[in-house]
Amino acid sequence: MRLTGVIPASILPFDEDLKIDEQAYRAHLNALVETEGVAGITCNGHAGEVTSLTRAERRWALAVAVETAGGRVPVICGVYADDEREAARYAADARAEGADALLVFPPNSLLYDDDSDGAHRHFQQLAMVTDLPMVAFAYPGFTGMQYDADVLARICTVDNVVAVKEWSLDIAVYERNLDVVRSAPHHVSLLTSFSTHLLPALAVGADGILSGHGSVIAHLHAQLLAAIAQSDLLTARAIYARVQRLTPSIYRTPMPNMYARMKEQLVMLGHPVQPYVRSPLRRVSSEEREQLWQALVAADVRPVTA
Repeated sequence: MRLTGVIPASILPFDEDLKIDEQAYRAHLNALVETEGVAGITCNGHAGEVTSLTRAERRWALAVAVETAGGRVPVICGVYADDEREAARYAADARAEGADALLVFPPNSLLYDDDSDGAHRHFQQLAMVTDLPMVAFAYPGFTGMQYDADVLARICTVDNVVAVKEWSLDIAVYERNLDVVRSAPHHVSLLTSFSTHLLPALAVGADGILSGHGSVIAHLHAQLLAAIAQSDLLTARAIYARVQRLTPSIYRTPMPNMYARMKEQLVMLGHPVQPYVRSPLRRVSSEEREQLWQALVAADVRPVTA
């Protein structure tokens, strides 16, 4: 499996009682799938507030994503787990509900000074219980869960690993990880999630974009990726300038609340979602809401009815 192109990580809409809003979720997924240039969708990721979901909710969210995609694009399902046993249960659920691939988060054991082999074992053991292709999620250093070059290289030797979602947020580490991926014994795609500096990341080299920001601006991601593929730097710079009008309003402290901000912008753009989020996320303030709107105006991102 070769994963390329724009693969947005979907948000998960809730109603005011913080129950999943099925109608809004289906509409959101369908809008992403129908966006020109979108080559896949991801559910049960950070953008989908996976840490707040029960196992049953994760399985349901995946089933709806698979049904809504209807084979038009592959569906990648996030596997966020504390250990290999829990990850194996989520992987089994993903297989049962028809996922095309797994987005495997770093095991939380890395937070407890796990030995450097722990992450590699995590992927090895998952590969023993599932034949689904896997995307390795590479974290930033500030999380304490970043893979060093040697660990990432060993992860890329696991046959099921077909891509790396690169979220180091450090261009030097990004270049290092790109070299590691390109040196893998089998084809491994690099999907950048360097959302605040997409043009530099894409110029260095990438096979696609896998980002929660794609829930709002998948069309700009697709246009930017196409311009880079065509070596059209002038067009790429113009599109990137629009993207960069948005990133400061989304990627700011507190950083995890970026997904609450994305939901607010989807509401502003006329998508049938509501801005409710589960803890630990928080609704944005009226002042921040105005900033989010001004960013959309500056980027010339217009409501869906416009």
